[in-house]
Amino acid sequence: MNKLTIWGIVITIAMLGFTWMAVGGSKGGMGADIVNQLAVAGAVVLVIVTVFVVIKYVRQMQNDTASGQLADENWDGIGEYTNELPFGWAVTFLLSMIWGMWYFMIGYPVNAYSQIGEYNEAVQAHDARFSAQYADITGDRLIAMGESVFLAECKVCHGLQADGIDGKAADLNVRLEEKTVKHVVLNGSGSLGYAAPMPDRNGLFNMNTNNLITDAEIATVSKYVANGMKGDGADTFAGTCAACHGADGKGMAFVAPNVAEYTPELVKLVLDHGKKGAIGVMPAFDRLNDKQKEAAGAYISSLSK
Repeated sequence: MNKLTIWGIVITIAMLGFTWMAVGGSKGGMGADIVNQLAVAGAVVLVIVTVFVVIKYVRQMQNDTASGQLADENWDGIGEYTNELPFGWAVTFLLSMIWGMWYFMIGYPVNAYSQIGEYNEAVQAHDARFSAQYADITGDRLIAMGESVFLAECKVCHGLQADGIDGKAADLNVRLEEKTVKHVVLNGSGSLGYAAPMPDRNGLFNMNTNNLITDAEIATVSKYVANGMKGDGADTFAGTCAACHGADGKGMAFVAPNVAEYTPELVKLVLDHGKKGAIGVMPAFDRLNDKQKEAAGAYISSLSK
């Protein structure tokens, strides 16, 4: 046994000893934790393979001489041989690919415990208990719950008084602002869970005039809707908007929302799907459960009454 092999064995033993002290010899040891066991097994294999591969190639550099056919290409007179791919290297690469797929798909982490998975399961269980406990809450109690949700989730943008903090978010004390309605008419809107989104002005046809809606009609109907379906603009609304929103503006199931009233259902749709408006984009609130969204809708819609 030559000096190089002896040094390889010594280094291997030392590295495996350090590995054992760091993992296996720690308090509690590896126990039945598959993650620790896989980590240690991988470390052992890696150390042994690394040391003895290094020994092999160091010895090869000491004793071997270059041979074979040079490739046609060279760089400043430096070329490389057209040697076949080493069989051992090819097998090792293939085995590492197979092990990697097994590790991720069967061994870990896809098929193993995760803190994120445990957290998600706990949240789902809590939401189920919450929904069952508060399922029958209505009226003033629902509004009170909604105020708590608002203070926890919404006040950051909309402010404690729900006034939008100097225009940085929608003023929720107002049912609809004229600029909000006008922005939707001009630019369209997301689907909010309905079958199709609302088109922009190029898709809004006034059946009374048999033409696309004009700038003057947009201004008039925006003011009409924002004013609670009062004043000028009823004809334009009937000819352009009523086909989807209904003659009274209270919406049609599976087609379009209620724009005549500030309803909890509309607020919940915005919380479910988010909304792009005249002053920016509001994200969807996936972290709220259905009852919390219903309560927030009840509270917010009560502010403008």
